[in-house]
Amino acid sequence: MRIFLLVPLLAGLFCVSPSKAQTTDPVPPTFYSTYTYTAYTVYDTTSAGPPTRVSGVGGTLTLRADGGYEKHLSIVASGKPYYFNQTGTYILTGDSIRFAFSDLKGSDVQRGTFRFQPDTRRLSITIFGYPVGNRGEYELVATPPKAPGKSPKARAKSATKRK
Repeated sequence: MRIFLLVPLLAGLFCVSPSKAQTTDPVPPTFYSTYTYTAYTVYDTTSAGPPTRVSGVGGTLTLRADGGYEKHLSIVASGKPYYFNQTGTYILTGDSIRFAFSDLKGSDVQRGTFRFQPDTRRLSITIFGYPVGNRGEYELVATPPKAPGKSPKARAKSATKRK
């Protein structure tokens, strides 16, 4: 069943200290942003069936210029929600992306490719899975920048003390 393929592809990423992002090709400043997941598709070469488009995808991926990232992904499979919260580092090399992380099983790395479309601020990430040939493809769109709002007024402290 394909739900079991999702767990290794989405295994938790936790607690790796951020380091400076490394890239051989410059990415536009708009690349460093918070993205919303819009689609997730699993390609399973061990099955004769077509790719599985996972329903109920949600959450965000924040890619920072310092090489750190945060992932908060949720999916619904077989009527049950699954949550993946990850913090780690990433490195860009050409169109390749490498995520490093630690979880309860220790340190690990996920590798794949990415494609960023600056005009639409869309990001596609493919993570290579196991066995070789399997992969997960994620589609994301940058969240709109927050509009400047009014600053909350500071409350004046009362001169009298309460008893």
